[in-house]
Amino acid sequence: MKFVVTRGQIVARGLTNRCPNCGARSLFEPGHPFTLRPGCPECGLKLERDEGSFLGAMSLNYGVTVCLYLVPILVAYLFLGLDGTVAAVAAGVGALGFPILFYRSSRSWWLMNYYLVLPHHLPANQRAVSEDEDANT
Repeated sequence: MKFVVTRGQIVARGLTNRCPNCGARSLFEPGHPFTLRPGCPECGLKLERDEGSFLGAMSLNYGVTVCLYLVPILVAYLFLGLDGTVAAVAAGVGALGFPILFYRSSRSWWLMNYYLVLPHHLPANQRAVSEDEDANT
């Protein structure tokens, strides 16, 4: 099956916080940087997949915070001679600040991962289904 929106486009749009279907910069409410819109105003794509969809984005945010922020601080403390007090303060401040700064990206990346695995779920990639076909195949 040939897709209108390719996996490469899905990744590029996910990394830049754009709608995975149409590429519009419309994932979050204007003036409310932490409020994901229920749907894209440009193409109508439902952005909130289901009630618990934020949990995947939250776990992604946690993993990125640990791997890309806290582990390097630990390595700097253990092997590069970073002072313990400096490391503890940096880890504490970063453990609170990094997830807040990364929130928008984690929501976008979680959408990206969903549609990367299931690109045929994007409205742009759906084709007309005949009466004797199942739409979920």
